This record gives sequence, C-alpha cells and structure tokens, in this order.
Amino acid sequence: MKKYFTLSLLALSVLASAQQKSITGFTDASAAQQLKTEQQFDAALNAQQIGETIKELSAFPHNLGSPGSKAVAEKILQKYKSYGLNAHIETYYVLYPTPKTRVLEMTGPTPYTALLKEPALPEDGTSGQANQLPTYNAYSADGDVSGQLVFVNYGLPDDYDKLATMGVDVKGKIVIAKYGRSWRGIKPKVAYEHGAIGCIIYSDPKDDGYSAGDVYPKGAYKNEYGVQRGSVMDMMVYPGDPLTPGMGAVKDAKRLDRRDVPTILKIPVLPISYHDAQPLLAALDGPVATGDWSGSLPITYHIGPGKAMVHLKLEFNWNLVPAYDVIATIKGSTYPDEWVMRGNHHDAWVNGASDPISGQSAMLDEAKALGDLLKTGWRPKRSIVYCSWDGEEPGLIGSTEYAESHDKELQQKAVVYINSDSNGRGFLSEGGSQALENFMDEVAQNVTDPQTNVSVFDRAKATELTGASSTKEKKEIWERKGRRLEALGSGSDFSSFLQHLGVPTLDLGFGGEDGGGEYHSIYDSYADYIRFKDPDFKYGVALAQTAGHATLRMADADLLPFDFRNLYATIDRYNTELIDLIKSMRESTAIENQLIKANDYTLAADPTQHTVSPVVKSEVPDLDFAPLKTALDSLKKSTNNFAAAWARISQTTGNHDQLNKSIYQAEQQLLSVEGLPRRPWYRHTIYAPGFYTGYGVKTLPGIREAIEQRNWTEAQLQIAVVAAAITRLAGHLSPL
Repeated sequence: MKKYFTLSLLALSVLASAQQKSITGFTDASAAQQLKTEQQFDAALNAQQIGETIKELSAFPHNLGSPGSKAVAEKILQKYKSYGLNAHIETYYVLYPTPKTRVLEMTGPTPYTALLKEPALPEDGTSGQANQLPTYNAYSADGDVSGQLVFVNYGLPDDYDKLATMGVDVKGKIVIAKYGRSWRGIKPKVAYEHGAIGCIIYSDPKDDGYSAGDVYPKGAYKNEYGVQRGSVMDMMVYPGDPLTPGMGAVKDAKRLDRRDVPTILKIPVLPISYHDAQPLLAALDGPVATGDWSGSLPITYHIGPGKAMVHLKLEFNWNLVPAYDVIATIKGSTYPDEWVMRGNHHDAWVNGASDPISGQSAMLDEAKALGDLLKTGWRPKRSIVYCSWDGEEPGLIGSTEYAESHDKELQQKAVVYINSDSNGRGFLSEGGSQALENFMDEVAQNVTDPQTNVSVFDRAKATELTGASSTKEKKEIWERKGRRLEALGSGSDFSSFLQHLGVPTLDLGFGGEDGGGEYHSIYDSYADYIRFKDPDFKYGVALAQTAGHATLRMADADLLPFDFRNLYATIDRYNTELIDLIKSMRESTAIENQLIKANDYTLAADPTQHTVSPVVKSEVPDLDFAPLKTALDSLKKSTNNFAAAWARISQTTGNHDQLNKSIYQAEQQLLSVEGLPRRPWYRHTIYAPGFYTGYGVKTLPGIREAIEQRNWTEAQLQIAVVAAAITRLAGHLSPL
C-alpha cells in the first residue's frame, strides 16, 4: 500500500477555497436552490451501498458475450428501474474472439513450456472461479509460427530505430516486448510493420511488480504469475465492432468480411507473466540490453537473436456476441430534448472490482440519489441519461455502437457526455473539453476530499505543485487560478462522443494512491479492492459527488457555463508547441546528420567496426503557420466577445434555449468532414489518440503526426484543415 499523500500547511492555507455561494450559469435565486438540491443529493449518497454494489457486481466473471455479462446488465437494469428511472437495454451484435488454443514454448536451447495461467489464491475467494477468460490479447491474429526470439524493449518505433543501429533485424522473427510506455496494441502493430511474425508482451517487475512493493496477496503489486489481458484491436483506426465501422452493429447491419477488417492484427500476439518471460529472456544472447532497456528480473538482459527459438500457436473462436448497453433516463421538465449524458462501462476481463465496477457502482449511487430527489417532486430542466456500457474492454464497443446508431440525434441533443471508469483512493483526475475548465473548477471546489477535508480541487492543485519538475512549472501552476483539463486521447468510453461526434466531454476519476498490479487479471477482485484500493469506499462517494454535481449543474443551468476563452488559449498553446517542435527538429536533424557523416567516415577508415550507421535525414523545411495564426486571432476575438455577451445575458431571465443549443453544438465546428489522414473515423481536429501512442493523446493530431513522420506536404495540408475548423468555430461563436 502506498503512503498517503500529505499536504503542506502552507499549500492548504493558500489554496483553501471559501464555501461556494454562486454558480456560473445560474441566477442568484436559482443558484441558492441548486446548492440546496446538491446538499440533498449528497445526503442520499452512501459509501456502504457503493461497497455492497462493488461486491455484488464483481462476484463472478462478466466479460463481453458471457452469461455473466448479461446477468450484470440485468442487475443494473433492475437497479435503475427501482430508483424510478425509465430504463431499457439496447443490444448490439459484435465480433468478439475468445481463445481456443494457446501454446508458447521455447524449443531451444533449453526447452520450456509457458504456464499461461494465473493460480487461484486462498486469500482471494474469486480467483479460482469457473468461466474466467484465459490470459490472451483480443483481436490477435490466429497463427502457428516458429522463429528466433528478439527482445525489443517496449516495442515502440524508437526502439526499432535503436535495433537498426545495432544491426538487429526482426524480420521473420518473434519479438518479446515489455508492457508500458504506450498502449499494448501499438507493440504488435509496430512489430508487424518491421516484419516480425509474432509478438509476446510481458510485464517486467521493474514497471509492474516487486520493484514497486510487496506483490499480491501480501501487497498490492503484480506477482510473478499475474498477466495483463487486453485488446490489441487497432483502435487508432477506429474503435467499436470491427465489422461495422461507422454504423451501429444491430442484428441486420451490413458487415465486413473478417479478412478485410483493418483493425484486426496480422500476427499472433500473446501476453505472459514475468514468470514465463524469465526463461525466454535468459536464453537470449547477442548485445546486452543496458540502461532503459534492462528490467528487474535477476538475469542479464540480452537482445538476441541467437539460439533461443520459440513456437507460438494461437487459435480463436470468432463469434458474434451480444453487447448489452443499459440506458436509463430522467426526462427533463423544460428541455427534454437536451441530454446531459453520464456513462461508465460494466464489462470486465474477469471480475473487475476496480475496472470498471468501482466507477459503475459510484455512478449507480448517483442515479439512486437522483431517484430520491424525484420522490420529492424535483425534476431536472434537461433530460439526464445514464449509460452503463458493455464491451468497453475489447475496444470501446458498446459506447461506440450506441454513438454510431444515434449519431445525428446525439449531435442535436447531447449537451455533454460525462465519463468515468475505475476509481480509487487519491486525487481528482479531470480531462475533457477545455471550454468546461472553469465549470469543473467550481464543481471541484465544492466537493470535500475525504482524506484531507479540503476540497478535491485544492488537493489536486497542491499535488500538481509538489509534482512539478521545475521552478518555472511551479510558478505557472501557482499563478494559474484554475486547473487545466487534460486533453483526451483514448482508452475509455468518451472517445466516440468527443472525437467522432464532437460532443463536449468530461472524463473524471480519483486515484494515485491505489496503485497495484491487478489490472486486467483474475486478481482484480473485491478482496483486492477492499485491501488496497478504497477500503471504506469514500472515494466512491467523492466520485459520485463530483460527477453528480457536474451532471446536476449541466441539467439545471439557466445558461450553459461554457467559456471558450480557455479553449482558445489551449489551442494557441498547442500551436506554439508545434512551432517549437519544428525548430527543435531542425536543430537536432542538423546535429544528427553531422554525427552520421562523421561516423560514416570512421566506418570507412576502420572496417573492423560493424555498427550500422543511420541514414542521413532530410532537412526540416519552413512550414507556413500563417493560416493557423490568422484563424487563432479570429477565435481569440470571437471568444472574448462571446464571453462579454454571455456575462450580459446571464443577468437576464427568460428562455435561452436557442443560445444554449448553439453553445453545446460549438465543439462540432472543430470536426473535419474528411477526418484524420488514414483514419477518417477520427474527425476532431484538436484531439485524437496517437497513431503510435494509443491511449496517449496527440493534440492538433493531423499536423503533429505529419511533422513527427516528416511528411511535410501533409503537414502543410493539415495546417489548412485545422485553420478552417478553427475559423468555423470563430464564425459560429461570433453572432452568439
């Protein structure tokens, strides 16, 4: 268990917030009523109830397509109905592979057959249940391959660049990569691009194991047999059902042939424990893996290839299975066709007490508290829609199919989508649409952290300060009144709403003091959760309060509290980053080319040296950022004018429905009809998951990734695309 974070008295005294009396978007009279409603809502939340729900819903395996998944969906449906919400299940039919054959063996120099199994533990009562999914990577290819083994560090593009300088080629070989530094699906994708015929992924104890602390069950961290299951679907192309890109996977949907699906991997991929990884890595010879490449296993890490030969055989059942989305609605009294949406998935790889049931249980307690308010005669002005998604783990499937099925309706009606996932003890994490930064600051300032008794805003801000790496960064955080919302990449159910439909989005959760190695293993259990995650479930209440207040305020605001000046400032900062990136690349390219030329001379003079020299890189040209600057100047003017007009209108009473609709549809102006290059499903010009980072966000992705890939023509074209989107947003805001 990690030690609790301790705030300094100085930070507390400076950062402590006064009790909120006014709320942006509400008149004084409506703000007083809203605060009273929130107090009633808070009083109805119950930590013990959240804990009981976690125990109930994590009592058995419930992966997508399993009987357990249907049972959990039906339990959630009945809970929503018992709270007084109008609830139903929407069912989609999606492609989901489960393992039929898994073989991993080293055939030489010393034979070894991998266990590929996590043992049941007496300390964890659900770890030995029947119907648990075996350890595997969903959407791996079927395959039966044999070849030399090569260690590729984290398996990222830069790692292959280093291998090339050492003269190591993975073509026709099987690679073994460490989990970490990127989303798991990037590793086999890059391996395939370099000619590998198979990919093995393991968790090194340096990153996820005994280097962090005692292992489970004595401590929280990954034991030698623990394995991280997970999808390797190429979600960077598109998420959701692989067979129905861009359309809902209803029963009679037109489907692609599986052989034509671009998001299914082309080589077999298998995750293993560090117990199974050690004999494979110990058998490698070749160059020694030093520095960042070396892990914590008690061996000398080598890269290979050499005598170590591996046989990998995988076969899958490629079935269409049902995905059960549970949708529950409270109809708005004034604006029933404006939807405030709140979501968390319910499917897990195994029992999933932390991921996702901790977040799901907090959300259900929110819904119950709103049900209690309904009994007092309260009704929200806007409709509130609770969404318990299925199939998030294999590829954001349930939320994507729902969003694709209701795309036009959502773009007309969805005011905001508020997401959560797993939750635990620690600090508030916030990501989303930057026009909602001030809104979330107000929400967070009015929720008390259960451990320190200061607001969750103050605790998170103090954590930022103590974690800052430089005096300059500390000064910037100290002087900034609010907190920045993190830009969103991928990895949870917000993706379809924000990046495909342009719906304003928030992603909320607590953590940072709940670390461990149970992720996607059989040990993500209630037993683990009550020992190491949130033993008294108080952070479940904190999440319910934070997300619940955000939902309530958006549902009842007289004038929607968006401030687009924050969005302008954010995009302007991203633009500066790109200009600095170009400058840095130009300088580093010149230096690298000088070193390469000098090294080429050395190699020519000394034929005994066998290191392979990199190829000289092309010079970095000057890109024309003027269209982007012009668009940003226009956006700055329009957001300032909009803020002034918003302040005037907020003091008036009356019907603001047309203005509110224009406000929540503003983000859609940042979508590109063509989408991003080579992945048109992603249409947001400001945020996307990185093509080679996975969950990690790329901001201004069309431009940034073209620059990183040294595709200068595409970068210039994307500058024009982004400038046009920003200009559309400026024009949209100008008359408001």
